[in-house]
Amino acid sequence: MARRGFAILFTVLGVACFVSIVGFAGLYLLVGREPSVPSNATLVLRVGGSLTELAPNDVVGYLRGTKMPTVRGIVDNLRKAKVDARVRAVLLKPTGFDSPFWGKVQEVRDAVVDFRKSGKPVYAYLEYGGDREYYLATAADKVFLMPSTALDLTGVATYELFLRGTLDKIGVIPDLHRIGDYKTAVNTFREKAYTAAHREMDQSMNRDLYEQIVRGIADGRKKNESDIRALIDDGPFLPEDALHAGLVDDVAYEDQVDDKLRSGEKRAHLDTDDYTRVNPSSLGLNKGPRVAVIYASGTIASGKSGYDPMNGAIAGSDTLIDYIKQARRDSAVRAIVLRVDSPGGSATASDAIWRELMITKNERSDRPLVVSMSDLAASGGYYIAMPAQVIVAQPSTLTGSIGIFGGKFVTGGLYEKLGAHIESTSIGRNAEINGPARPYNPQELKKLEEQLQSFYDQFVEKVAAARHSTPEKIDAIAQGRVWTGRQGKQNGLVDELGGLDRAVAIAKQRAKIAADADVELIVYPPRKSLYELVSEQFSGSSDSLAVRAWLAGNLSSGELEALRIVRGPFAMFRRGEPLALMPFTFLR
Repeated sequence: MARRGFAILFTVLGVACFVSIVGFAGLYLLVGREPSVPSNATLVLRVGGSLTELAPNDVVGYLRGTKMPTVRGIVDNLRKAKVDARVRAVLLKPTGFDSPFWGKVQEVRDAVVDFRKSGKPVYAYLEYGGDREYYLATAADKVFLMPSTALDLTGVATYELFLRGTLDKIGVIPDLHRIGDYKTAVNTFREKAYTAAHREMDQSMNRDLYEQIVRGIADGRKKNESDIRALIDDGPFLPEDALHAGLVDDVAYEDQVDDKLRSGEKRAHLDTDDYTRVNPSSLGLNKGPRVAVIYASGTIASGKSGYDPMNGAIAGSDTLIDYIKQARRDSAVRAIVLRVDSPGGSATASDAIWRELMITKNERSDRPLVVSMSDLAASGGYYIAMPAQVIVAQPSTLTGSIGIFGGKFVTGGLYEKLGAHIESTSIGRNAEINGPARPYNPQELKKLEEQLQSFYDQFVEKVAAARHSTPEKIDAIAQGRVWTGRQGKQNGLVDELGGLDRAVAIAKQRAKIAADADVELIVYPPRKSLYELVSEQFSGSSDSLAVRAWLAGNLSSGELEALRIVRGPFAMFRRGEPLALMPFTFLR
């Protein structure tokens, strides 16, 4: 009887497995088929959300495809539409951005400006008129604002969270130490308010970002920068006031925008999700010599790349080194572009990646190495950018942060408040150096400071060698200070301003590939096949994806950010590990 029961159970499980696989295959065929594009189409381009660098490598993300658009996916859609005779116009719909950063928004804006060179019109429709959304919309020929939506154009503000008072109340001592007055990541835990250096740095970055926003809006709306500054001081605007000020071209609902744009010509709407499935090669794009694009997205840590529920993507040193080796060994690859979107992380993991890039750079001088910086390429993110012959950043990229910190949280007092007590036994004078029961003693603190100073000195010397400068000059702009990409170009940390396309163009030039020739981008990490993803799903190796889905569905981006800061960066790293990690900054 039991044998028969097991047979029935295994039969049911087998049928369920077979049905799931057949279902996934059917969905793949349905989603994977290239769509039919009308001959007179308006591409409706929705841009918003978290705007990630890489699509999620899970079954749901694979089948949803464009439902979670990437920066490159949006840019590629505009590149395709630019040469696609079937696409006659673009309706741009900024839908609200989750990230507090601006680099990716600038990259999409640059792509919209480039599309307009085709002579085809771009119209922007704002259902929500936030600062990033409006800044992006001003790249269009005309801007329409929904009648019930205010234009929230008010300037730039920075918000910092200081937890020292909270830690004092619960008996936790942040025994954290840094090299550089501007290495302010530790201030979140050590201070109760801004230090002078911290405030100076934030004000400097805010001022530079503000000027970038003013210039972009002035160019897009064909106004003087002084007029835009005055208008920003008067914001936010009611829809009619925004129209009267010339910040938008009309106030209308989306269906009314369609009527206004038709002008007697009937056009079919082409959804972004559908158009993403159009293969670029069918339009003559993404063909020719090979250029490898290696994505370093997320916090840098030792081991494999993955996902931390609180801190997001993890750029694992083992995974990145493997990709670098693959690209180096591919004789067909003419150039390598490293795409960095990282606040940094582990100092040792960053150094390991740096070393592999240096080997790659020195092995073949005829194969250029170029870095493209996204929202963030700071601290360890800048460290891994150093081997490049050319560094390209967006004007608002946060970069630099050349510095290091380390230490520990002393939690013995917290346990005492809870009625617990920590005691230890140890052999070796410094065996308890990273223990949680007490702060560092003088001998231990000396060891930590020597380690931090040694890495900082190496960091500065490597930057000086890479940037053809001196350690003294680099130290003057280092000290952990974060710069915008535009400031980085002014002080010599960055070579060019632009996005990934600009980096690829420079790589082509250095690889002696004709400027008007297209190239095939070989992307690392490669997209996994449906079979690989289904196998992972059934093997249970995608637990972090389930956690990510739960967090995304139950917590706002602000709540996630608060949890990330309260949890602290140290939970992701080995105990006592020095960190090359940028500060925790909110930019609105």
